[in-house]
Amino acid sequence: MKIHSVKFNFIMNFIMAASSIVFPLITFPYVSRVLMAAGNGKVATASAVITYFNMFASLGIPTYGIRACAKVRDDRDKLSQTVQELLIINSVTMLITCAAFVFTVALVPEFAAEKELYVINGIGMVLNMFAITWLYNALEQYAYITVCNLLVKLVSLVLMLLMVKSPDDYILYGGITVFASSASYVFNFVYALRFISFKKKGPYNFRVHMKPIIRFFAMSAATSVYTNLDVVMLRFMKGDTEVGYYNAAIKVKTILTTLITSLGTVLLPRLSYYVKQNEKERFYQMIGKAVNFVVIAGLPLTVYFMLYADESILFLAGEGYEGSVLPMIVLMPTVLLIGLSNITGIQILTPQNLEQKVLNSIVAGAVIDFVLNLVLIPRFASTGAGLATLAAEAAVLVIQCMYLRNIIGQIVREVSLGKILLASALSCAAGIFVKVTVDLGAFLTLAISACVFFGVYGLVLLVTREKFVWEIIRVYYKGR
Repeated sequence: MKIHSVKFNFIMNFIMAASSIVFPLITFPYVSRVLMAAGNGKVATASAVITYFNMFASLGIPTYGIRACAKVRDDRDKLSQTVQELLIINSVTMLITCAAFVFTVALVPEFAAEKELYVINGIGMVLNMFAITWLYNALEQYAYITVCNLLVKLVSLVLMLLMVKSPDDYILYGGITVFASSASYVFNFVYALRFISFKKKGPYNFRVHMKPIIRFFAMSAATSVYTNLDVVMLRFMKGDTEVGYYNAAIKVKTILTTLITSLGTVLLPRLSYYVKQNEKERFYQMIGKAVNFVVIAGLPLTVYFMLYADESILFLAGEGYEGSVLPMIVLMPTVLLIGLSNITGIQILTPQNLEQKVLNSIVAGAVIDFVLNLVLIPRFASTGAGLATLAAEAAVLVIQCMYLRNIIGQIVREVSLGKILLASALSCAAGIFVKVTVDLGAFLTLAISACVFFGVYGLVLLVTREKFVWEIIRVYYKGR
């Protein structure tokens, strides 16, 4: 089995992350204009609800599976047994969750009124069991994942453009969304035979997995509180239209977060492997580069999209989504916060078997988010939900940094913070100048402002000889 370099894996995962940006940039402007805020809100609510059931069905396996498989990836028999044990556990929890899902949809009037939409999402939940993307991540098989992901997205795009034509087609759109996320799962399951065997070769040991799985499940559950509960609470407290506004803002945040955290998905199996091999120097060297990448990429994206929130919403969602602008501005700092907490929690604490500390931070964030949602949503609607999410993400990062206080100084020293802040300030000034002087419609304004903003940002980093940027340039020319 060939294990590619981190650079190759990052490129593959970056391509997949980029497709996760391009795909919504094509689909969301179309869908938001066809379905309008109410239809969009119905699909978003169903997606948020099914996320909770998916969470119970998969427990903590999607994250724990990466670490568990990465540690035994050099032994095919041990790897096969680990995968079989995790799939059996997943099958049991899936059956229990499906029964609970059926009863919930039948008993809650708001869900029963859209039962077709929820049944479609339920099918996607069942198929999720066959995804085993955690195995491919552990084996660092990002080329296969990327190609498969791109093909499914392309088919989904064609289906959406052919089938979603009116506000009444929101159920079709929900089905296409499920297809886009789960169509590749069966292929994943079959392709896994290249790396493992599904034949039983010895007694199963489920007990060894249960404690860490429960911990990762608790982390997932707590995280879901402040990533999905706001949508559900908005639906019951303010209605589908307000969810539609909030969903437009969340779309932008999700796209950017996917881009920023793409490196983390690649690093987790490699970092877990370094911990297993006790290679601490290589572990912390890679962490330093990851932090520098997140700050260099995350800070300008946060600033730019706060500055151009009006144009971004108008371009993505169209007229009638003015209520999305302020929530988007409030949510944008979470792009940088999530990028950093992804490193402190998933890349530093988790590979060292310190997921309990990650759980503590996430539980604190979930409690803060839930309480603030209760207080702020009735008064500020979707903007209140955004404020609650911002406070929760900040709390998670601060608590994780407190756990890492002995090494946080060493990590921060790897970041060219002064140069990055200078570049951000100058690019912000250039962005404000363009915003004041240019008014050519949403798309052209965004295109021109992005070229100026990020052009100035990159130029300043080059002139100040920021080490991460120059390292990329040296690698590029060396490769040529």
